[in-house]
Amino acid sequence: MAFDMEKLLQQAAQMQEQVQRMQQEAARETAQSSVGGGLVKVTATGAGEVVAVEISREAIDPDDPQALADLVLAAVNEALRSARAGVEAKAQQMLGDMGLGGLGLPGLGE
Repeated sequence: MAFDMEKLLQQAAQMQEQVQRMQQEAARETAQSSVGGGLVKVTATGAGEVVAVEISREAIDPDDPQALADLVLAAVNEALRSARAGVEAKAQQMLGDMGLGGLGLPGLGE
């Protein structure tokens, strides 16, 4: 069995293109979380960027600013977790489509 360096380089270039495409898609994908019965809502991208924070008037208690801070923190963390999970699921699908699903790459699910 001969080693075909040109074929290997072509496959590597294709994989790089697919990874770049996935990264671009991740930046466009969003996930939203809502905590406190909808008092705070946060939207984040799959690239890990928070793009929107909505706070209802009912969440603002001048006598308890820490409660609002806790709600915002929880909403941000949940939105980022959801967005990351979506990206990881797509990465696993892409790797499976390329026949590389069993690599067990860190940060990509398994």
